[in-house]
Amino acid sequence: MEQGIDLLNEIKERFELSGADPGQYSPLALAFIGDSIYGAVAKTVVVLRGNAPANKLDREAVSIVKAVKQAKAADHLLENGLLTEEEEKIYRRGRNANSPTSAKNASMAEYRKATGLEALIGYLYLTGDMERVVELMHIIINN
Repeated sequence: MEQGIDLLNEIKERFELSGADPGQYSPLALAFIGDSIYGAVAKTVVVLRGNAPANKLDREAVSIVKAVKQAKAADHLLENGLLTEEEEKIYRRGRNANSPTSAKNASMAEYRKATGLEALIGYLYLTGDMERVVELMHIIINN
């Protein structure tokens, strides 16, 4: 099997970026990138499960990435002690951040939990720990 590129390091090298320590980014900046990574992993899983029309793939991906599902996933991870102390801290920072937006189809509490989970995924991505991102996404998608 071919090895893929280390996306984060490839981006840093090609664009000549160093980036700050991931712990120094605002929780909403972490959630911003985490939203994309969360979505990319979910869409990758959906596509690799089987070729299908794009609208079917989209419905399956949306069922994974919507705020209500993310909030339930965050609850599951926390209630079952599946996050490290540091991960819980990052999650709480994201959950407690004052966001100027809200979800269309979720309560504010669900939206905040989803933002916390996205912040955690963003943090893990920016630290280069894609193995942990995939591990958590595996738990989330298969729960």
